[in-house]
Amino acid sequence: MAVIHHCPCRPLLHTLFSSTTRTTTRTLGRVWPRSFSHTQTTPPPPPPFSSSPLQPNTPTRILSNVEQTGVGSNVLGAKVSVLKQKMELLGINSHDFLIPGRFHHFFCPKCKGGQSMIRTLSLHIIQDGGFAMWRCFHNECQWIGQVFADDREAYNGFGKKVKSFGQISEESLGLEPLGSELIAYFAERMISEKTLQRNAVMQLSSQKNVIAFTYRQNGLLVGCKYRTIEKRFWQKKGTEKILYGLDDINDVAEIIIVEGEIDKLSLEEAGLCNCVSVPNGAPTKVSTKGLPSVQKYLWNCKENLDKVSRIILATDGDTSGKALAEELACRLGKERCWKVHWPKKDDSCYFKDANEVLKHMGPAALKKVIEDAELYQPNIVNQVT
Repeated sequence: MAVIHHCPCRPLLHTLFSSTTRTTTRTLGRVWPRSFSHTQTTPPPPPPFSSSPLQPNTPTRILSNVEQTGVGSNVLGAKVSVLKQKMELLGINSHDFLIPGRFHHFFCPKCKGGQSMIRTLSLHIIQDGGFAMWRCFHNECQWIGQVFADDREAYNGFGKKVKSFGQISEESLGLEPLGSELIAYFAERMISEKTLQRNAVMQLSSQKNVIAFTYRQNGLLVGCKYRTIEKRFWQKKGTEKILYGLDDINDVAEIIIVEGEIDKLSLEEAGLCNCVSVPNGAPTKVSTKGLPSVQKYLWNCKENLDKVSRIILATDGDTSGKALAEELACRLGKERCWKVHWPKKDDSCYFKDANEVLKHMGPAALKKVIEDAELYQPNIVNQVT
C-alpha cells in the first residue's frame, strides 16, 4: 500500500480541471497495475508496468465517450454533439476533448485568458449529456453559461466578481478563544487543545456553547461554520463555500477528504495533516441532474485540487456518506480516488467515521485504516432522477 504522506508533501503532477490526465508510477507505488486501466493516455500507451513516469508537458488525448464505450453510446454521443455545436456558436471551440462527468479547461472566448493568456474557462458536461455548463475564473471576466441538449434556451452572462473577504474578521463575527467547557467537549473526542489552536477553532462570544470552525484560504478568514453541542449547524452567509482546512493541502500530492470538521481534526491527531472536510455534509442521494452542491465548492478549490494525484475518500459509512463519496469521485476522477472502509465496531455494526475510530481504537489504528484505503469502486446507492 502506498504510504500516506503528511504535510508538507512532494510537488504534484496530476491535473483535474483540464483535458489531460497525468499519473506517475512513483506516486501510486505498487498499486499502479490496478489503477492503470482507469487512465487514458496517448496511443501507443506506455508499458503497464513501466517504472518511468510520463514526462511533463507530454501531450495526451482523452478519448470521447463514444470511442470509450462503443456500442450503446449513440444517444450520448448525439447529445454531446448537439452541445458542442451550441457552444461553438458562443465561441467555445471544444474540439474532441469532451467527456461527460469530467471538467475541462479552455481559453475563454470573452477575456482570452487575460494578460496571462491561460485557460481560465472551466467546462463540465453532466454524466447523461443533458447539458453543459461553464465558468471563467478570471477575476475581471467571470463569464458563466449553460446550454442544453434539448430545445431549452441557452443561458450565458457574467457573474459577480470575486468577493473581497478582507472585511471578515474574528472581531466582526464575534468570536473568542474556546472556553473550558468546549475544550472539555473536544477532549472527550480525543481532540487536543494544540490541534484546536492550530486550526483556529473558536466559539461565539455571545453564545459560549457554540463552536466556530473558521474557514481560511491563504491564511485569510473567508467564512465560518457554527455548531452547537446538540449538533445544530449553520454557516456565515454571503461567503464562498470552500473545503475546511484548504491551506493544509497546498502543494501536496495526496489528500484525504472527510465529511465533517471534527473528522478532519481527528485525522490530524493521527498525524495526517493533508486532510480537508466538505463544508456542508453529505447529500441523501446521488444527483444525476442539475448542479450538485459538491460541484460548487470543488470549483472554488480547483487550484488546489488540480494538482493532486491521489485522493482518499474517508466519508461516513452510512448511505449519505456513500452518496457523497460517489459524488466526489465522479467529479474528481475515479481513476485517482481511493475509499476508506471503516472497521467493525462489534458483530452487528461498523464504526461510522474517523472520530469514532479515534475515540475507540486510538490514533495509530485510525492512521492504519486510512493507509489501507482501496482503489475506489462505485457504490450502489439511490439516485435522484
